[in-house]
This record gives sequence, C-alpha cells and structure tokens, in this order.
Amino acid sequence: MNIVLPLVVLGGLGLVFGGLLSFAAQRFAVEEDERVEIVADLLPGANCGACGYPGCIGAAEKIVSGEIPVDACTVGGKVVSDRICEILGLEPVAADAKKIPTVFCLGTKDVTVDKFEYQGVPDCNAALMYSGGFKACEYGCLGLGTCVEACPFEALQMGENGLPVVDEERCTGCGICANACPRGIIRMMDVDYSGCMVLCNSKDRGGTTRRACKVGCTGCKACIKACPNEAVVVEDYLAYIDPAKCDGCGECVEACRRDIIKTAVKVAV
Repeated sequence: MNIVLPLVVLGGLGLVFGGLLSFAAQRFAVEEDERVEIVADLLPGANCGACGYPGCIGAAEKIVSGEIPVDACTVGGKVVSDRICEILGLEPVAADAKKIPTVFCLGTKDVTVDKFEYQGVPDCNAALMYSGGFKACEYGCLGLGTCVEACPFEALQMGENGLPVVDEERCTGCGICANACPRGIIRMMDVDYSGCMVLCNSKDRGGTTRRACKVGCTGCKACIKACPNEAVVVEDYLAYIDPAKCDGCGECVEACRRDIIKTAVKVAV
C-alpha cells in the first residue's frame, strides 16, 4: 500500500496535467496561413538575410502578413515577386534595376602605404581594432576579405592586387558584402549605370592623401571644371558625381590627375 498510493497519485496528476496541456494547446493554438509555406518554397532558400530576416521562412511570414513588400527578396528578383503576387492575389510590382556591388577604392597593394605590419586575424573588423587599421589611408580597403567571407553566393574573391573582385554572373545583388564592409567602400550601383564614378573614399586633405596613397582623390576640383553638366561636387576633399546629371561624357575622366574617375563600363567586375 505504501507504494501503490504514490503511484496512483502521480498517475492521476499526470492525467490532469496532460489534459490541461492538451486543452491549452487547442485553446491557444495559432492558425498558420498555408500560403506561408507556399511563399517560402518560392523563395531561393539561401537564408542569406539580405531581406533583414534570418531565414526565408521568416521572410515568407512577413510577406504574407503584409509587413514587408512582396519584392523584399532581392535574390529572387522580379520572377519570384511575380509568383508571390499570384499566390497572394496582388498586382505585380514594377521591377527595380538590378544592383551590383562596386568597390569605391583603387588602393591596391602597390600604391598604398602601411602604417605597420599587421599579423592578426585576417578580418577587416579585427584589423580596425589596432589603431584604426594598418593602412595609412583610414578610408581605403584593408584587403582582408571580410566582404568575400560574407557573400553567401561566392560572388566575390580577393584579387592579387589586394582588392575584392565581383563576379557579376554569380552576384544576386543582395548587398550583404556592402553591409559587411566596415569602411563602407562597397556600394550598390545599378547594373546598367553607364555614367562616371569617383573610385575613392578618402576624406583626408590633399597632402595627407598623397602620403598614404598614390591614387587617392585630393579634392583638386579639376573634374568640376571639366564637367559640362555640373554633375561633380567636392565635399570633404572628395569628389562626388551625381548619377542623375552625369551622361558619361568622360570629360572628368580625362581631367582627373589621379586617374581615379572611371566610366562604369570600364570598371572590371
């Protein structure tokens, strides 16, 4: 009897709690929209996080609920967004031009100066913890490949010159590499842009830039004088080109004394 009674009590408690759990599961069950799984199957399944969510299933839930737009998946592009619109009964959205990453730095190993020899972890963020990086230019590419490691599609590789190179055929335009660059030198540009670009990121004064890099922008304003469309401005000793005003005439390219202004069609990706 000393053994049977506790067993009966435990068994009874188990039945009671089991019943309560079953009731709670049914009472508070959240109905899942079957369209979520369908949309998730349409997404590429890369779980790259470019949409701002850790996985495609999370993005699918937000798309179905209307919290994010149907074209939030840049990897899937218009083909996927159109299929999603069909599932959700929505009108197809207009297609945005595909964007690809462009490296706004020409500071290769042979034209830049190092402050010291870095022998730490091969990661740009880690290198920045040591006196702001080992490069004399505090705005240029460190060349440690953090962007390459971040790309889930193997669309980047480090070139022998120390700068990342983009494989346009593999690139999906997700922008993860641009977000991974701690110095912000990778920018997403329309793939069909044919204007000019200043491939430099330095905001140092001319003298400081010359000592750090043989090709850095010194803010000399020669490009401003050459541009017939007033598309060029200089701010913080760095030239900028307004894509909306630039027609790609190339006058600023010819005028640049540091050879850092390029037309988009001449930039190797």
